[in-house]
Amino acid sequence: MRLYLLSSVAVLAAAPALAGGVERSNQSMAILFEQGNYLEFGASYTRPRVSGESAAGVSSGNMSEDFFALDLRFRGQVNDQLSYAIIIDEPIGANVAYPTGTGYPIAGSTGTIESRALTGVVRYAFDGGVSVYGGLRAVRTRGEVELTLPTVLGPQDYTMSTNTDTAYGYLLGVAYEMPEIAGRVSLTYNSQVSHDFDSTETFSLPVGPIPPGTDIPGSFTTTIPESLHLEFQTGIMEDTLLFGGVRWVRWSKFDITPQVYEGITGDSLVEYNKPTTTYTLGVGRRFTEQLSGSASISHERQSGGQLGNLGPTDGFTSVGLGASYTVDNITVSGGVQYRWIGGGDTSVGSFSGNSATSAGLRVGVRF
Repeated sequence: MRLYLLSSVAVLAAAPALAGGVERSNQSMAILFEQGNYLEFGASYTRPRVSGESAAGVSSGNMSEDFFALDLRFRGQVNDQLSYAIIIDEPIGANVAYPTGTGYPIAGSTGTIESRALTGVVRYAFDGGVSVYGGLRAVRTRGEVELTLPTVLGPQDYTMSTNTDTAYGYLLGVAYEMPEIAGRVSLTYNSQVSHDFDSTETFSLPVGPIPPGTDIPGSFTTTIPESLHLEFQTGIMEDTLLFGGVRWVRWSKFDITPQVYEGITGDSLVEYNKPTTTYTLGVGRRFTEQLSGSASISHERQSGGQLGNLGPTDGFTSVGLGASYTVDNITVSGGVQYRWIGGGDTSVGSFSGNSATSAGLRVGVRF
């Protein structure tokens, strides 16, 4: 079977992951299984449309801003058994902005999470198709929130910002390859990464003896949760590949809970009720020596329970189309994806009928 080109299917690069509402990377290790030395740059643009209604029927307007995601990946071959990869990506992110002037209870509220991760991985291939790999990951993350809270005394304007914290984790994996049928299955474990943030909180109304507008220093811990990622591919006929994956993430361990906010409201700014499991299945086809295409579908079941006002989404189903074109040692891949996003109820509204559209581009060079 002539399936070498389909080791990495274009549509999977078309959009960032959105599991748990803040995930921007699925932390795939497919780069490890490229041939020789390989450098790849990826960029994607996502346009979410997420809105809800209050109990009084007032629309929130679209509360999720468009965003870009960038990543850079390099794979190097040391010898027949030993290879390595270096990956720069964005593991989590958020761009929340409720429109002002709508009359929605938290109109004008915003929230931002920014992160960047550097991952180094080493892979050793044994005879017989088995390989093992492992590595370390450093993650830099920061966040800020401006939230309008309805109270009996009127709107309470709350702000919170953190420092930029760097924390570390690791990954371990095992893979089995069957080159004669373009087959491969890999299982990757990513450890949790725990950030210890210093924070500053302010309130527009008095908080006990604290005057309004006072900067209140504090600290809290937020954990980017552990995950398991099963990826597979196999040839099913000449020039045709079946691929997919299952990704489990313990999002129930993720929360953003500043000290004073929790003390006053008894709640977190952001939290998720349960782990998530995302399923992906697709087909890739090589049409010529240069041109390939793919189609895929992904699904993440809704977890249920009340949603946070800064993350009112729960589960999704997506479809995607991709294509790649190779000239000499350069491969250009692109894809589009449409996602139906699940919703539910928050403390001030109900969200449903939401979606996101993404487009992505990758350029890879072998040398």
